[in-house]
Amino acid sequence: VPLGVFWSLILSLVWLHLLEVPDPSVVPHYQAGVVAFGLSAIIELLGEPFWVLAQAHLFVRLKVIAESLSVVSKCIFTVTLVILYPHWGLYIFSLAQLLYVSVLVMCYVIYFVMFLGSPEATKKSFPVARVKALLPNFVEDETFVNWKEARLTWSFFKQSFLKQILTEGERYVMTFLNVLNFGDQGVYDIVNNLGSLVARFIFLPIEESFYVFFAKVLERGKTVKDQKQDDVAMAANVLELLLKLVLLIGLTITVFGYAYSQLALDIYGGSMLSSGTGPDLLRCYSLYVLFLAVNGVTECFTSALMCKEEVDRYNFVMLALSFIFLCISYFLTHWYGSVGFILANCFNMGIRIAHSTHYIYNYFRESTHRPLTGLLPSPALLLVYIISAVITAFSEVLFCCDKGWMARLIHISTGALCFAATLVTMFCTETKLIHFVRNQ
Repeated sequence: VPLGVFWSLILSLVWLHLLEVPDPSVVPHYQAGVVAFGLSAIIELLGEPFWVLAQAHLFVRLKVIAESLSVVSKCIFTVTLVILYPHWGLYIFSLAQLLYVSVLVMCYVIYFVMFLGSPEATKKSFPVARVKALLPNFVEDETFVNWKEARLTWSFFKQSFLKQILTEGERYVMTFLNVLNFGDQGVYDIVNNLGSLVARFIFLPIEESFYVFFAKVLERGKTVKDQKQDDVAMAANVLELLLKLVLLIGLTITVFGYAYSQLALDIYGGSMLSSGTGPDLLRCYSLYVLFLAVNGVTECFTSALMCKEEVDRYNFVMLALSFIFLCISYFLTHWYGSVGFILANCFNMGIRIAHSTHYIYNYFRESTHRPLTGLLPSPALLLVYIISAVITAFSEVLFCCDKGWMARLIHISTGALCFAATLVTMFCTETKLIHFVRNQ
């Protein structure tokens, strides 16, 4: 938390005094917005110990309820203020962010205040007896710092810093190098927010939950021969099915996202979004979602198993990749505009997937398990995806999006039929995956 306060102050000063400040007549209350978002980061850090405890002990229901309540509260609050006080501008979104983190943290705090020390916690032999144990304290007869854990934490901190550059690098390029004007940045943000809905609501919970699963089932730093073979078999089976699941979700979004990006943006924001670079951005983002899906699962497995030395080696790879990514982002943006950012992200994710799959292949090489076969959909399903892509692409050319609502309905119906055919084929050919999803 002290580090969070320090960096919130430093970065707030950077955004207020070193970077370009928008015209107050166009974007009022900018300074208050910067301060509010810095404060929200500090509040969220206060709830981090409770979040980590919930993650480590697989309190999935708590996480779902807390995040649902906070998101719903934020949305209702934002919509209400936008309707009643539209002239407040950034005040609305700043207050909504503060409400979001406050509700999120309070859900975790209230739950653990009630849970710790209860008969249920005692029955489960929960390792923390009181909320006071989660607060900073000195432990007698123990060293102040566990250096083994400190070194591993430092390795993960470096990796997180580099991942931040790789994940949000295009925003830093936009902010510091001014390669896009505020209008183009606005369109990019809208498309990015729409495109990332699946990543936030489907892929992220999968990654977080199964990271904990892999970390509990397999022991970090040990080879596959030194692990319990039953655990290895279970982990390999789950990894294979997870890869198949996210691959099919990603392929579905890529195939149907290409032909329905323009229609989605036209319905969402009218011709302002659907007539410019918006459709091309969302089409590219649909492909990027496929890379995001596969990378999330492969990296969650490798992150759960890599020892300190492997994490450090990976950090060097990511350092080089970060530099290459920022350079590619800059040049592709000059050549292709905002689409260049998404193409650079696809390149970045592709390299990370290659590294993670190489690690997984080497890890299971001395066993009979081949979880990477999860990245191979059945030939029949792949054929249906190709046919659906061709049909919906022709449908978009013929019926979308300036030929009236009847033509749009025909285009939507065509997509619905292709999607139904895809689902039927999926249920017939991927029976093992369907059984896995139902059991989860």
